[in-house]
Amino acid sequence: MSAATHRDLPLALRAQRGVIRGFSRLPSRLVARLGANAPVNQDGERLAPEIALALAAMNRLPGPAATELPLGQARDMLDHESLMFADRFEPFAVEEDLEIPGPGGPIGATRYRHRSGASRGLVVYFHGGGWVLGSRASTDSAVRFLAMHAGVDVLSIDYRLAPEHPFPAAVDDALAAWDFAVENADRWGIGQDRMVVAGDSAGGNLSAVLALLLRGRDVQPRLQVLLFPVTDLSTKHPSYREFREGFFLTEADMDWYREHYLAHPEDAHDWRASPLLAPDVSGAAPAYVAVAGFDPLRDEGIAYAERLRSAGVPTELAREGGLIHAFINVTMASATARAATLRVAEAITRALP
Repeated sequence: MSAATHRDLPLALRAQRGVIRGFSRLPSRLVARLGANAPVNQDGERLAPEIALALAAMNRLPGPAATELPLGQARDMLDHESLMFADRFEPFAVEEDLEIPGPGGPIGATRYRHRSGASRGLVVYFHGGGWVLGSRASTDSAVRFLAMHAGVDVLSIDYRLAPEHPFPAAVDDALAAWDFAVENADRWGIGQDRMVVAGDSAGGNLSAVLALLLRGRDVQPRLQVLLFPVTDLSTKHPSYREFREGFFLTEADMDWYREHYLAHPEDAHDWRASPLLAPDVSGAAPAYVAVAGFDPLRDEGIAYAERLRSAGVPTELAREGGLIHAFINVTMASATARAATLRVAEAITRALP
């Protein structure tokens, strides 16, 4: 998979990216003044002013949401949106496309290493997109950011998507990807004891499930990094009501993802779909859980962090109160999102001293 760049965007979207990039360079005082009326949530957290301004502009744009489009167009739209907000990077020392033997056929993956020489460790990363959308392309900027700032290799996984491959196909692919990484770590110059599992949104769900499945294995993650994860498809936590629309990810989006991912509604009660419902989470890898203050998934992410802590799992909960869902994808446009994503990289660095 050759790395997609802003030049791959249609002309109109390239123009929008230019506007976004120009906005990101405005003086912080001016942005703060323009965003002075940013909303405050029920916990007293104020939306970052640059995020508030970007949302106000995006919410006025005409046209359907991705979840209202035919599936192929929806997938293209998410990839394009990701490119619009993506950081720019110089070529990496390693950008290696791989095929992983999987239970449903080859699984595409890309391994990234920022600089030549030794790597701190390996992060096996699963993208977001509700198990229906998303790809290595949509998460390219985020994983490059982590590889660069944490000094690690990142193995980015294109697991099978629903509805063509409903639950638990993505879980099965996640486990196959981990096994492949373990088998090849030595060849990449990385010790098997220096591996991390990470993901955002649906990918955070897969990472949480994988961390539970790997308990008792000889090789386990040094850390599980769960970024605004889905942890409970069986019910809607209170943050669904507070942030049901207007903050990028909506309640309607999540309903659409759930209906496409689960072939049977009762699968929502399977802990491999809803790790918060697992009978026991003790013995899982230490966790870094980041939640956004204006996200329908906020409360279930907090609940999962508390569940891990109560089971004796060392857990750091990062409440990024001024941000929205998918903040790791907007580091080019938001200083607040960039700072939060740097904290993710620092957590990985601490786990791999």
